[in-house]
Amino acid sequence: VVCGAWHLGGLQAKVTAKADQALLKGLPKVKVQSTWVPWTYRHLARASGYGAGIHAPGWYEHLWTSHQSTQPRAIGWLARVARLMRERDLDCSSAHLIEAARLADTLAALRERPAPGLEELHEASRTVLTLGDESVLHFINDALVVGDRLGCVPPDVPMVPLQRDVEQAQKSLRLKPEATHKTLDLDLRNANDLARSHLLHRLNLLDVPWGTLAGVGRSSRGTFHEVWNLQWQPEFVLRLIEASQWGQTLAQAATARVADESARIDTLSELSSLVDRVLLADLDTAVAAATRALEHRAALTGDALQLLGALPPLSNVFRYGNVRQTDATLVSHVLDSLIVRAAISLPLACSALDDDAADQLREKILGAHAAIGLRQSPEQTQQWQRALAQVAQQHRSAHELLQGVAVRLLLDDGVWSADQVGPALSLHLSAGAEPGKAAAWLDGFLNRNAMVLLHDANVWQLVDQWLSSLNEEHFVRVLPLVRRTFSAFSPIERRDLGQRASQGEHAPAAPLAAPEWDETRAALPLPLLRQLMGLTI
Repeated sequence: VVCGAWHLGGLQAKVTAKADQALLKGLPKVKVQSTWVPWTYRHLARASGYGAGIHAPGWYEHLWTSHQSTQPRAIGWLARVARLMRERDLDCSSAHLIEAARLADTLAALRERPAPGLEELHEASRTVLTLGDESVLHFINDALVVGDRLGCVPPDVPMVPLQRDVEQAQKSLRLKPEATHKTLDLDLRNANDLARSHLLHRLNLLDVPWGTLAGVGRSSRGTFHEVWNLQWQPEFVLRLIEASQWGQTLAQAATARVADESARIDTLSELSSLVDRVLLADLDTAVAAATRALEHRAALTGDALQLLGALPPLSNVFRYGNVRQTDATLVSHVLDSLIVRAAISLPLACSALDDDAADQLREKILGAHAAIGLRQSPEQTQQWQRALAQVAQQHRSAHELLQGVAVRLLLDDGVWSADQVGPALSLHLSAGAEPGKAAAWLDGFLNRNAMVLLHDANVWQLVDQWLSSLNEEHFVRVLPLVRRTFSAFSPIERRDLGQRASQGEHAPAAPLAAPEWDETRAALPLPLLRQLMGLTI
């Protein structure tokens, strides 16, 4: 019997068949099904977690197949390496191979070995073929050292329960696995299409990407649509066999995989993204496990970046929860607690930052602000707005870029009026302000949107006076920062700004009030809009 060391004790134990029968007597009988799983070299490798695995199954196959060959093993191995490099359009001439073989032989002689081994060949390939670039050798390790050899099982062997469950779901939902590319437009208000969406999302949780979510299609009539790009790959069958360790049905396997992944994820943003994906897959048990992990991680972390980054994925639940028939209350308390913690940590997080860190935090703040707007909770929104007001008023500690962002968000939400924003503009863009800091504040305040500059005469006048008051030296220092700010505007906005600037200081500002609308003409497209959006009212 050929077996691993773990099973050797069971074979050596002196236990009679009668003793086994006595041990099993009286136990209830349960029907079971068994099958064979084809092994691959990746399964046999130690990196897969297999305790009795080996480091390089592909290398040992090369040793086994070349032991009777007249060609030296090193030459055959380097020839396979050269073939892989040439397939990827990497330079590898015959001279490279000759020098690599000589170096491998020399290294083996220095180490008193009869022939070059995998270590010598790897060092020779890295030195001669890739000129010291270790990253080029990653594909060599995957393709040759480990290998992609797949075993086989007899055709009459029953398939694993998970594979059978997926095939039954494909038949019942009329989703045929095809190798050709196919676009699938799902209407989530339809029960069959919603079940299809759940199937594709659950397969993605098991790392079987049969479908990739493309977004909104041309024929979509609202957020209740999902557009998938489907293409079945032969290796997906093997992935389902690998995933059978998590459960016998798709729901069980996806739930167990999520529970295991939740315990290993370290960042809040990844955990919140996982919660969003699990909700789309309609797995209540998995949602509970991921939510508990998210609560535990949030309670232990004080990193403001992680807290802010976790908000956008969770906010999607409240945007699409009713349409996708998911229970948003499963994560509502988690999202509310994250908003409170993020608001508390925001003023301190905006202090003592360099320019790169401030720019990175700005993206997090903007994403979190949009997420809190989707939550539409007055209590959490007020706490967030109070935190923004604290950042806007931290004139000495907070970074000027973030102060400008905070003022702009408060202005857009109507929390601060133009009378409150005016003094802040005057303070930060005054003649005594350091030009670099003033430009950073302006960059944050404009927030890549020129509307406030075009439509508010006071803002335009303050910015114009600030630029005009700069001397030549300060203007040269601040010019790159201002150009970077204006480069984020759209071409139309830059054109409008140029036209207004060319008219001089007395140019009229764009009207703040909306023009008078003809209600009769405005009501004409409403029936068509209701039809496109799927509204019945």
